[in-house]
Amino acid sequence: MKILVTGTAGFIGYHVAKALVDEGKDVIGLDIINDYYDTRLKNARLTQAGIDVDSLMINHAAKSTTHDNYTFYKTDLADKKAIDKIFKVEGITHVINLAAQAGVRYSLENPHTYINSNVQGFLNILEASRYNKIQHCVYASSSSVYGLNSATPFATQDSTDHPISLYAATKKSNELMAHTYSHLFGVPTTGLRFFTVYGPWGRPDMAYFLFANAIRKNEAIKVFNQGDMIRDFTYIDDIVKGILHVLHQPASADPTWDNKNPVIGKSSAPYRIYNIGNSTPIKLMDFIQAIEKSLGQDAQKIMMPIQPGDVHHTDADVTDLIQEFDYKPNTPLQDGINEFVKWHKAFYTDQGEIQNA
Repeated sequence: MKILVTGTAGFIGYHVAKALVDEGKDVIGLDIINDYYDTRLKNARLTQAGIDVDSLMINHAAKSTTHDNYTFYKTDLADKKAIDKIFKVEGITHVINLAAQAGVRYSLENPHTYINSNVQGFLNILEASRYNKIQHCVYASSSSVYGLNSATPFATQDSTDHPISLYAATKKSNELMAHTYSHLFGVPTTGLRFFTVYGPWGRPDMAYFLFANAIRKNEAIKVFNQGDMIRDFTYIDDIVKGILHVLHQPASADPTWDNKNPVIGKSSAPYRIYNIGNSTPIKLMDFIQAIEKSLGQDAQKIMMPIQPGDVHHTDADVTDLIQEFDYKPNTPLQDGINEFVKWHKAFYTDQGEIQNA
């Protein structure tokens, strides 16, 4: 196997690449390292993987100094020629596409970035997968695709036709594009709808990260919708395990699929969709309390109205994941928060500065 993992300077991509490399798999990492958030954190993740970030050149391979089976490219997913070349030169056999412009609120102000990264970039991945006979293309979708849906838990058979942010719309489009390539060209594709991922080396724009930063600096935190929010928080290690389970079992056509009574999430093409979530929805105020407990500090709270694009409640139905892979995320919230806080204290000072930066 020669596995391309996109977004390896990012949160989930970093952890997935590390897990695969530790398994002895040959991994090609890819990321453009944009400035959506502090690039020092992204570079620190790459440094952990043995990549000399000071010598990186656009579209040139950089070998890890600590892992012979890891190579990194600083490349834009929207650069079709560069993507095609990497697939051919490296002999890619499998793809895990985690690179994307993330964030619901950011999409309200910077919509074009989402189309370039999440739509054009994913098209380039699908085209390269088609022409290079990729054995399995796994890609990140999101729980945000459920949009206005309020019937929980969210199941892959539920409607996702009413997204409430452009970010969600691009993730929905990825699922539709993947099905098209599975149907027309036989590319096995599996989409994974992640539910609020948290943990060490996380994204600093996420609520739990912002909360930890503010509490440690004795600053107030903003609590949206007056704290009346519920999320299915999923620990990073559980997400990684789910991805690896799926990777090794390429999507296949469902022999029972009936086009007169189509089932969402399956197909007569080699195409599948799964939720990956902890299936234990947590009230936002209880989540904050877990962070306070781990930090040993109380938060000053400013209650705010709900933000445009936010959903009130998420809850993953992972029945398909259990039935087909005998796997279910199960890390208790407090355990996961404790691991995040331990990392946060080691990486940042109490004033929010990166240690030894």
